[in-house]
Amino acid sequence: MAFGTSAQAAESSAVTVNAKDQDPDLATAPMPELSVTVSQTVDLVNQGLKISWTGGKASQPPVPGSGGTNFLQIFQCWGDLLDANGNAVLDASGNRQPDRTTCEYGAFNKSGQTRDGARATGSVAEQDQQYTVPGTNFLNPTFTAIPFHSATGDVVATILDGKRVPGAKSVNVNEFQTSYTTNEIPWAGSGSDGTGSVNFETQTALQSIGLGCGSTDGTGESATGKPCWLVVVPRGTNDVGEVQNSSSGLFWDNWKHRLAIRLDFRAIGAHCSIGATERQLQGSELVANAVQSWQPKLCGAAGGAVYSHLTSVESNAVTSAANDPSAPLALTSQALSLPDGGKDPLTYAPIALTGLSIAFAVDRTAPNDSSAPTDVSGRSNLPFTQMKLTPRVVSKLLTSSYVEALPYGADKSEIGYKSNADPGHNAFNLVEDPDFQAINESDWRYQGLRGLAFAGVLVPQGRSDGAVALWRYVLADADARAFLNGDPDPWGMKVNPWFSTNPTVNPTGSALELPADNYPKADPIESPPNSSDGTPSINLVTWRPFTNDYDTGGKLVLQGDGLLLGSWDAQGSPPKFTKTVRRLPGYQAVLSVTDLGASARYGVYTAALLNPAGEFVAPTVSSLTAAVDAMKPTPGSSGIVEFDPTSSESKSASAAYPLAMPVYAAARADDPDAALRESYASFIRYAVGAGQQPGSADGQLPDGYAPIPAAWAAAAVAAADRIAAGPASISPPQPPTSSTTTSGASSTNARTFAGGGTAAVTSDVDSASSDQPSPTGPAAPALSSGTTPDDPISTLSAVVPLAVMVVILAGVIGTIAGRRKRLPTKT
Repeated sequence: MAFGTSAQAAESSAVTVNAKDQDPDLATAPMPELSVTVSQTVDLVNQGLKISWTGGKASQPPVPGSGGTNFLQIFQCWGDLLDANGNAVLDASGNRQPDRTTCEYGAFNKSGQTRDGARATGSVAEQDQQYTVPGTNFLNPTFTAIPFHSATGDVVATILDGKRVPGAKSVNVNEFQTSYTTNEIPWAGSGSDGTGSVNFETQTALQSIGLGCGSTDGTGESATGKPCWLVVVPRGTNDVGEVQNSSSGLFWDNWKHRLAIRLDFRAIGAHCSIGATERQLQGSELVANAVQSWQPKLCGAAGGAVYSHLTSVESNAVTSAANDPSAPLALTSQALSLPDGGKDPLTYAPIALTGLSIAFAVDRTAPNDSSAPTDVSGRSNLPFTQMKLTPRVVSKLLTSSYVEALPYGADKSEIGYKSNADPGHNAFNLVEDPDFQAINESDWRYQGLRGLAFAGVLVPQGRSDGAVALWRYVLADADARAFLNGDPDPWGMKVNPWFSTNPTVNPTGSALELPADNYPKADPIESPPNSSDGTPSINLVTWRPFTNDYDTGGKLVLQGDGLLLGSWDAQGSPPKFTKTVRRLPGYQAVLSVTDLGASARYGVYTAALLNPAGEFVAPTVSSLTAAVDAMKPTPGSSGIVEFDPTSSESKSASAAYPLAMPVYAAARADDPDAALRESYASFIRYAVGAGQQPGSADGQLPDGYAPIPAAWAAAAVAAADRIAAGPASISPPQPPTSSTTTSGASSTNARTFAGGGTAAVTSDVDSASSDQPSPTGPAAPALSSGTTPDDPISTLSAVVPLAVMVVILAGVIGTIAGRRKRLPTKT
């Protein structure tokens, strides 16, 4: 199962509810056969949920004056319905119910999506009367407004007890919700078969103080997070008293048909003993979700330390750790870069197996081709759930080679653009690229999808090991290398010359140096400024901004936010470009490079990538594990392995995901601070022990990671032992000797080590298929499920508490080469 398509670690908490069980007035229900499934309902954080359903009806999207027909509205509420005495009002089955005044709803302030509105004469239900002011004439109609009761105790209301509240704030847009912050889905459509699915963002009190979900009740290990509700309101063809769906989903005649699911949240914040020692970790963002999952459960244990994770550039983290024994424990996927003959002073322990992904949220449109099959029309506004990408197509996305990837109004002649009717040799965007269409399902070619969101991929600013891995993946492919060199693809498309690795093609006269540890914005293109209203020129960074980090990229896909440039606000103080409101389900178009932990957390779809063996493979536990068997020791490193897409091993690993990446904890074992060394060793032991148990509960390994192989865990424990033992454990490295015995489907590998010790590890992988080449340089464990560590193995017996504060640092902005302006050739 692909990461991001379900809450893999919490499938047991998936819940299905039916209209037949919850609707008190099924006879008038717009969808009496409706059945809704929520992928996860416990241990929730700010994340994505997969909401799917059957029993709907073919939907029509919103139009001016109407919210659409036969659709669902999905949102989050925090409070239980109580009577006048404060007692819970139970439904016919004896279950608690949500209170509609505690729901985050209405922020988009459009027809059929508001908390308030004019009512037809005689159409106001008794339950709405207290929120309604009777009308007197056509110009002063009957009006209803459902108030919002915030979890903070504040109330936003324009009508209470049948009277208007003087000077009241809007119940739709206020300090508790705006169209930029709300997580509500005002329109979710079904296909012609009545089925559908959407991703929904659960918000905690950190994202929505008005909801307060996950706010801590209790203290210490007994602390729990406050629960909330997920509410689904089905809408039919028209509201009571109306010819269309133009009123609120919170009005009683719509609200009474709602389905509700209880959501249990993790308690927000670290629950650590006051005065606990703080230890710092720094480096790889790829392991942040795992560390965040481990720490709340464990940091309050007696004698535990608080581990604060500062995400930063991995190469900086290992350099700092190498130069200063007291530096924070480094988290990295690559070894310290050393001059020839240099000795790496760090000890590396593999603690996680994860990787990068290209996530997407792309919804279908009405076919733009009359020859399209009829079933294609029936899927309009529903999401694509599968996408295939080759290294060459990925290179096109990373190099701004599609026409629409460059700013509107700028001179695009260098990529062959002629006119809107004739884009030249380069396609407008990914969806119109024959290279992409040749490898993806036929539905893609019938889409009338245009715009920047389909022409590029969001990437994070700054440097990272992930960027190196992605560029290496691209460069390992002969077709992608040829494209970057300036050769046209079979359909005539050429690389944006500013990104070319051929100095005779690149306008700078120099080759773009790849692989890079960042995602350069190498084209200096600019659109012309507009002197009449002060609009400045637009460069590639303004047109296609960086994300802050990989996690932000995943969340933007969940939210349907492509960071599209808004209009110029000349009256602003100061004048500025506005932010474009995110696209709602049915109209989404976002692609982003993110990490597997983030893509799984936010429940987004991820592309299957063509691996070196010639197979399209999606990121899964099994495909990450398959990549391990193809990993090779990095030449000259101290125990680091990597998936090398140029190796013979990777070219025969048909089931391997090509962007799989290990994450290591690295420290010096010669630090004189014994307590610090033991604390870091304890962190490692927990990470590769109890921390490898898959699950959504505190202390477990979240979705987006594969449990590390037994040999990795053994090597990590051995490394932890070296770090804890201190300078006495350091000895000149010597090549290990090994012997292997095999029995049945499992093998026991024994290795003799420099210090005279031995270790044995049982593996389910046949040794004949899992041999690793010896590293060049210092002796290192060949870390695969069929090899063994190069130090004695200790029994993991201690569980050590952890804590983490993930702090995202802005990295270095990508390269903008040669600031030469390119203006339109015509005015």
